[in-house]
This record gives sequence, structure tokens and C-alpha cells, in this order.
Amino acid sequence: MGLAIQQEEFVPEDYARFSRRLAESLEALRQLLARPGFGVGKCTIGAELEMSLVDAAGFPLPVNRQVLSQTVDPRVTLELDRFNLEVNLRPGPLAGRPFTALREEFEGSLGEVRRAAATQGARVAVVGILPTLREADLGSGALTGLPRYRALSAAIRSRRATPFHVSIHGPKDALALTWDDVTLEGANTSLQYHLRVAPADFARMYNAAQLATAPVLAVSSNSPLFLGRRLWDETRIALFRQAVDDRGEPGEGGFQPHARVTFGHGWVREGAHELFAESVALHPPLLPVLGRESPLERVKAGGLPGLDELRLHQSTVWTWNRAIYDPKDSGHLRIELRALPAGPSVVDMVANGAFLLGLTLALAEEVDALLPALPFVHACGNFIRAARQGLDAELLWPADSAPSPRPVSAVELASRLLPVARRGLVKAGVDAAEADALLGIIERRVALGRTGARWQLQTLERLEAHMPRLDALAAMLERYLRHADSGEPVHTWPLE
Repeated sequence: MGLAIQQEEFVPEDYARFSRRLAESLEALRQLLARPGFGVGKCTIGAELEMSLVDAAGFPLPVNRQVLSQTVDPRVTLELDRFNLEVNLRPGPLAGRPFTALREEFEGSLGEVRRAAATQGARVAVVGILPTLREADLGSGALTGLPRYRALSAAIRSRRATPFHVSIHGPKDALALTWDDVTLEGANTSLQYHLRVAPADFARMYNAAQLATAPVLAVSSNSPLFLGRRLWDETRIALFRQAVDDRGEPGEGGFQPHARVTFGHGWVREGAHELFAESVALHPPLLPVLGRESPLERVKAGGLPGLDELRLHQSTVWTWNRAIYDPKDSGHLRIELRALPAGPSVVDMVANGAFLLGLTLALAEEVDALLPALPFVHACGNFIRAARQGLDAELLWPADSAPSPRPVSAVELASRLLPVARRGLVKAGVDAAEADALLGIIERRVALGRTGARWQLQTLERLEAHMPRLDALAAMLERYLRHADSGEPVHTWPLE
């Protein structure tokens, strides 16, 4: 997002110039959003998928640049750690059979990555956190050797007087770790959906996405293991926040700035501009690379600014649902829905997307009535409980009458919300049979209580009865990869 990064060291004047450009960009964006017709167009969806490369034994293989060199597919890009890659799927219209198109994109891009990976003795693992990761697989040597990643790691680390401290407590195991760079973040691989939104609809659609994220995450979890420990059902949520925390120790008076990884700070009141302004106000620049274009001059001339600096800055503030400005296609806004894990199978990921997008679309229509009944602090709490406990989470949900909100189990809430998601999809023009098929996968997954996280933990427990944990983790991953390659949804996977 934004400008390419070629330098790794910056001086105070770079930050000052960049901050001035950010202020100019915010004003340019404000004027652009007020321009009649800006961002209006058909609703589209797209996706990004991160993945890991593993060797024949299932352990991380740091060959992402070599694999990339073996493919000419423009959808494939590098990621933070040397055993990570990402594919960026082509966006398409929401109306019709969009998830059939997305499934074909997933399968086509993954097939190409697998082909290229095989030339380097690598295989592809699509899972929220690779179960076989070891501390030796991370650290400074794991960082992908690009200026962008080196500069980002150095910038975040320079803002801290002490190393990163990671502390995650699960129901059975706990992790306490001190680390000196951002490579722990590369342990997380996610599935991100993009939804194009008209500026006039942005606030209610974004708030709806915030509401929808927790119940969908609870039934989509796939990241229960990290460094051999059984932690949260979605350990990525806790790990990501702590792995790139640039805040250091609290300052005078105990005040500590806001974390760069966050669920948010309140319901959106007006639109996308306030989210961009919030990112600029709360977080100092990390990568102050300046482009040549004056965004205000471009807007005043009637043109479409790239807002490269603002987009670059926004890419270093990791809200779980993020506002996106894109100058392509005559300029538009998107919501990037970033909370879902990678995997387990392609059909699972497409079904997760259908549930999340359909629920967002439907809740947006009633969001004005829902928000007063659910203070934002409870939405944040829902997100953390869903990540920690998955299907066992108890969530707070708006009630029709006082007192509101009221607690409801994630399983019961998902069952109540599936018809709501269907209504959102069908009203947006999605083929009813496609919506039914995909939401039916979520329904059966919930009924059987078998998310990717639960399958991993239950399989690991059975294997550990016969072998040490490290061997059991590798054996579990082999079974996971075999079932994922079959294309069958996770709720049908046997517990061997």
C-alpha cells in the first residue's frame, strides 16, 4: 500500500516532512469525499491470503524469494518472514456467484504457488499459525530481505527501550517470551476480505463489520498452537498485537499511547475520513517516505490523488477492520476485514467470507438501532473472547428491550445470525443457492463443534498419547495438509 520503500534509515526532517504531507493528504481526502459521485459504483469483493512454506517434514522452509522467482503470477507476493507468501485475488462483483469465482481464484493461485514451491523442495501450508514453528525458525535471520521489512522492523524496535514481551495464557498452556524484532508477527497468516463501499454508506457498513467480526471469528478459529503451546483458539489475535507493539513502557503519569494493532476506539460517527484522521493523530510515522505528488494540488486541479503517504501510513496501523482508499477504478473506498485466519480448506475460507460479508451487509441496515444497545467496549470484549475461546465464548449482543446487551453463547448466536447473513447476501444479489450452500457449511461446523482450531487440538491430543509433542505436532500437520488438499470442509475431517 502506498509508496515503495527503498531506504532503511531516516532523519528527523524526513518525519517532519512526512507529517506535513499526511495533514495535506487528510484535507485532500476530505475534499475528494465531498466530490459528487466519488466512489460510487457496483459493490465488489476481493481477498488476500497469506500462507507458509514447509519442508518435507512439515517445518518452515525460508525460501519465499526463490519460490517467487519461479512464478510469473502477479497475484503472488512476498510477506514478512522468509517462509511466508501472500496471494492477492482479483476483485469481482458481489452480485451473482461471487464465491464460486473466489473459490476458483483461491484454487488457481494456490495451485501455482504449490507448483513453484515444489521446484524448491517446499510445500504450502494454509493455517493460521504453523503448528510446527520453533523459536529457531524466527529471529532476525527469518526476516524477508527487503528494505521495507528491515525498515519497518528497525522503526518499531527503535521506539522501544526494551525488547518485545509476549505473554499469552491458554486454558492448558502459557507462553512468556522476550523477543528483539518483529519476526514473531510472521508466524501469523491471515485471510483478508475486501468489500467496496460507497462513501455515504461507509460509517454504517464499517460499524456493521465491527459487530459481525466476533461471532464469525468464534466459528472460524484456526490458530490454537504457537511454539508447541496450546493457547487461544485464535492465538494470532494476541500474538499480532504484542509482536509489533511499538509503545515501550508507560510514560510520565502512567500514560501509554494506543497500540498499533487494535480493534478500534469507538463506533464510527461520520465516515472513512475520521478513521484515516485517527490513524494520523494517534500514531507517529514509521516509514516517512515522501512521494512527488502534492495531493491538494491534484484535487484542486480536478484530478484523483494517489494519497501515497496516507496509504503507506495506514498500512502501518493494523486495525482488525481497516479503511482503505484506492485510486484505482476512478477512486473508491473499501473495508478490509482482517480478522479471519488462513485455512483450513478453500471451501472453509470461502464459507467464512460468505458469513462475514453477508452478516455485515445485513447488520448495516439496522445498525442505527443496534449500536445504542451495545457500547463499543463490549464489541471489543466480544472480539477478545471470541479469539480466546472460539466456540466456547460467551458474547454480548444487542437485545430488543432493556437491559441490553445480553450474554449469549457463540454457538447459539451463530445459529441465530446465519439467516441474517443469508438475507444480507441475497439482498445484495448473491445467488440464493450459493449462499445456502456456503452458510450450510458454517451451520454444520457449528452443530458438530469442529472448527479448524478444535480439529487441531483434538487430533494433537490423540497423537500425543503415542509420541512426544514435537513429533505429534508434525504428524498432526501432515494430516491437516492431506485433508486440506482434499478440498473437504473441516467439519468432515476425521479424528484419526
